[in-house]
Amino acid sequence: MSYPNRIHMKSFLALAILLLSSALSAQIRTGAEQTDRLIRIIGKKRVTLTVNQTSLCGEIHLADTLMQRGVNIVQLFAPEHGIRGQADAGETIHDGHDVRTGLSIVSLYGKNKKPQPGQLEKTDAVVFDLQDVGARFFTYISTLYYVMQACAENGKEVIVLDRPNPCDYVDGPVLDLKHRSFVGMLPIPLLHGCTMGELARMINGEGWLGEGKRCRLTVIPVEGWKHGQAYSLPVKPSPNLPDDLSIAFYPSLCPFEGTSVSVGRGTQFPFKVIGSPYLNGLSAEELDFRFTPQPLPGFDKNPLHKGKTCRSIDLRKRTAPKGFSLSYLLLFYRFYQKAGCADKFFSRPQWFDLLMGTGQVRSDILKGKTEDEIRKEWEEELERYKEMRKKYLLYEDMQ
Repeated sequence: MSYPNRIHMKSFLALAILLLSSALSAQIRTGAEQTDRLIRIIGKKRVTLTVNQTSLCGEIHLADTLMQRGVNIVQLFAPEHGIRGQADAGETIHDGHDVRTGLSIVSLYGKNKKPQPGQLEKTDAVVFDLQDVGARFFTYISTLYYVMQACAENGKEVIVLDRPNPCDYVDGPVLDLKHRSFVGMLPIPLLHGCTMGELARMINGEGWLGEGKRCRLTVIPVEGWKHGQAYSLPVKPSPNLPDDLSIAFYPSLCPFEGTSVSVGRGTQFPFKVIGSPYLNGLSAEELDFRFTPQPLPGFDKNPLHKGKTCRSIDLRKRTAPKGFSLSYLLLFYRFYQKAGCADKFFSRPQWFDLLMGTGQVRSDILKGKTEDEIRKEWEEELERYKEMRKKYLLYEDMQ
C-alpha cells in the first residue's frame, strides 16, 4: 500500500470511530432525559434541585424543563462553579436568584457546604443532577455526600439522576481519612470507577453518612450505557475542563495544583499543557512549548504565574493515560531537580496531600521512588475497594 493510501485509510478509520462513538452517545439517555419517569416519582412533592450547567434534558436546563411540566420547584442548591457554571475553581458561590427561572438559590459552596435544616423545611425531596468526571477531588461528589447526609438527618428523599462517567477507571490511592476534606470526603480511590448514582448507593450501603443513618434514595439510571464505554460530555463540567482531552488528563494533572507547576489555567488549553517559569535552563527537546497565563473570562480570573512565561510540554500532541498516571509529576520533579530548584516544587504540600488523599505519594516522590514502587503502597487497599464497589454497580462492568 502506498504512503498516501495509508494516510487515507487512517483518516477513514478515525472517521469511522468518531461516527460510531457519536451513534453510541446518541443512544444514551441520562436520568434527566427520562422526564416522565422522574415526574411520576416526584408527583406533588415540593422539590429542591441540586443542579448546574450540566443539568440538561437534551439542550434545555432541567429546571426549565420541570417548571414547564408543572413540577413544584421551591429552590435551587448551587454547587462549586454555580448554577450556570461561570464561577472559577474555589470561588465562593453566593445565595441569590436564578435570572432565568426566578427561583431562589442556596449556595452549597462557601461557608455553607451542607444544607441546613431550615433550608430543607419547605422541600420534600432533593433532585440531584450534576455531571461528575470520575475523579475523587471533583467536588460535586462532596456536595452529593452533604446533601444525602442532610436529607437523612431531616427525613427528606434524594433522587439522583444518573449520568455516565467520562473517565471511567479504578486507579490511584484510596483516601486516607486523615486527609479528609471537601476535595476528598470518601474512602475511595483517586479514580473511583462509579457514576454518581452508584456512589450514592455506596454512601448509603457502607454507612458513610454516620450514626447509622441512611438516606431515602432513588436513582434513575442511565439507559444505553455500560462501564468502560466512551462518553463525550455535551457541556463542560467546570470552566477549566472544556473538552474530552482535558477531562482525560485531569485526574493525573490536578495534583499539580499543590505544586508551583501550572497546568494551563489562564489559557485556552487548561489541563493540556504543563509548565513553569522556573525551568529556563532546560533544553528545547525537554520543554518544547511556552505559554503565558492571563486572566481569561470563562476559564480563570486569577491563574497561577499570571503574566509569566512558562516553559512547558504540550499534551495536545500526546495520548492521554488510561487511568491515573504519576509519570508527569515525576518528570517535572526531575526537571526541577535538574534546574536546581527542587525546593520550589511542592509549594502547597498540604494541598497536594489533600488532593492525593494521602501523604505517602509526596513522601515517596521526595525519596526518589519510581512510579511502580509508589503504586505498590496502595495496591492491596485498591483491590479491597474494587471488591466492595461491585455491590453497588448499576451497569455492566468492563473493568
